[in-house]
Amino acid sequence: MASSSSSSSSSGTASPCGACRFLRRKCTHDCIFAPYFGSEQGPAKFAAIHKVFGASNVSKLLLQIPPHDRPEAVTTIAYEAQARIQDPVYGCVAHIFTLQQQVAFLQAQLMEAKAHLAQNSMNSHNNIENIFESAQIMMNMQANTKQKGVFFPSLS
Repeated sequence: MASSSSSSSSSGTASPCGACRFLRRKCTHDCIFAPYFGSEQGPAKFAAIHKVFGASNVSKLLLQIPPHDRPEAVTTIAYEAQARIQDPVYGCVAHIFTLQQQVAFLQAQLMEAKAHLAQNSMNSHNNIENIFESAQIMMNMQANTKQKGVFFPSLS
């Protein structure tokens, strides 16, 4: 263990990355996994990826991706690996399907709420019109009765 520590410090890293630690191999300065799998949580994160896809396949895949896109690719691969471990048949597709169902349900609820608000708005508009018409009728009645000499108390 001491020899691997001294050899890894000569290669520029203090300790092997999580992937190399999991694979029990020497971590070189040009290790494709080092930027994405730290020495602390890296081994656990890499274990699922290795179990589902294999270290060699992931290494080849990362080498084909431009360096600026690799962090997102590693995150996606790790997510898919965890999903495949939990659901070997559907993987993350099961999560996507569940989320699509939730979106459809929430859209239906939103449409229902909008319809309810529109109905309430129409009802309150109709109520205001009815109150306005009633007030006009009362004012007309007061005006007509004043002309005839009948007294009504004022509305205000």
